Amino acid sequence: MAKPLVAIVGRPNVGKSTLFNRLIGKRVSIVEDTPGVTRDRIYGDAEWLDHVFTLIDTGGIEPASEDKIAVQMRRQAELAVETADVILFLVDGREGMTAADQEVAAMLRRCKKPVVLGVNKLDAPKFHEAVYEFYELGLGEPYIVSAGQGIGLGDLLEAICSYFPKTENAEEDQKIHIAIVGKPNVGKSSLTNALLGEERVIVSDVPGTTRDAIDTPFTQNGKQYVLIDTAGIRRKRAIEDESIERYSVIRSLAAVRRADVVLFVCDAEQGLSEQDVKIAGYVHEEGKPSVVIVNKWDLIEKDTHTMNRFKKDMEVDLAFMNYVPFLFISAKSGQRVNKVIEQVDEVYAQSTRRISTGTLNDVVNEAVSLNEPPTQNGRRLKLFYATQVAVQPPTFVIFVNDAALVHFSYERYLDNYFRKTFGFTGTPIRLLFRNRTKEE
Repeated sequence: MAKPLVAIVGRPNVGKSTLFNRLIGKRVSIVEDTPGVTRDRIYGDAEWLDHVFTLIDTGGIEPASEDKIAVQMRRQAELAVETADVILFLVDGREGMTAADQEVAAMLRRCKKPVVLGVNKLDAPKFHEAVYEFYELGLGEPYIVSAGQGIGLGDLLEAICSYFPKTENAEEDQKIHIAIVGKPNVGKSSLTNALLGEERVIVSDVPGTTRDAIDTPFTQNGKQYVLIDTAGIRRKRAIEDESIERYSVIRSLAAVRRADVVLFVCDAEQGLSEQDVKIAGYVHEEGKPSVVIVNKWDLIEKDTHTMNRFKKDMEVDLAFMNYVPFLFISAKSGQRVNKVIEQVDEVYAQSTRRISTGTLNDVVNEAVSLNEPPTQNGRRLKLFYATQVAVQPPTFVIFVNDAALVHFSYERYLDNYFRKTFGFTGTPIRLLFRNRTKEE
């Protein structure tokens, strides 16, 4: 099941990034006493008791400002709200309730999502009475917190986790969920319609035609699938904004988190942009099996080497996904669309593979015999034992004498050796190194 998504929103300089960093346990967001420091959304995973969820740190919402940067930050925060499971609305208890707080609260009441209200910067009992005026926002009980001091976070997190979606039923889990992601106007909706064989999604050459993520179940060759067609842009007025492509990322991320397989669609005429690589990076980080779909291939002038040149160029930008297969199609003409579900089945099967412990350790021993780990400060890394602990993605724990001796180059060597031996086409794999205890 996908990790729940929690968006932290509020006006600038109320402590959103400080709280974000406190909850995920490391400094990711820049924390500075200047409004507007966080402009883009920043993501991170957090844990509370038996709950694991994803936090989004958003830029501050300034409802009345028409400054270009403020407008962009507001739009990104609104998109975060639209896709989140729970909203954490943070206000500044020291400063008291402001007109901007009231306007943001009104926006959150309209979104029909669960909202938890945190009153920040109340790090001493003498400030606690300030919490009462925030009942006027009409968002339920306000929670006293101090992100800087770590005060009140337990009650706040308990309230947030109480709204998380329940586990999906077994019948739904049997379906393979396929997310179709990419920048606006690369042909995601056209591919959806081509796969379904009917006009189920509006297709237009205007970026942003798809307003929401649309789940469409279908059956092919006796197997059940659900297609998730993701929106690029929501508001038409934003189409003219040259930086609007950033806003597709949050919708793509939400779809990726729910998917079993991701079809990453790019435009053959445009090639890969920085935005494409960013979206592909989210797919990789989420550990999802994927296929790169190069759409509009019918519009490219070709010779016998064109496809190989395209693939080679794209592999440079997607070097972190060297395991991913490429499929060159035309959703409009139907060229190679029949190969898409075949690839989905293949990469899904690879992501759910289990390797027996005996076979795995034979391969590890073989890899070490061919290329021993290098020494570091006179000490050599020793690999004792390996076992697979999870699938989707395949995850392996390797017990060693000292995990600090694992150099990234040797980890990459083992990753490549596993792939050469077992395949794992289309899926990332995870290698975790753990010190062996005396008992083990």
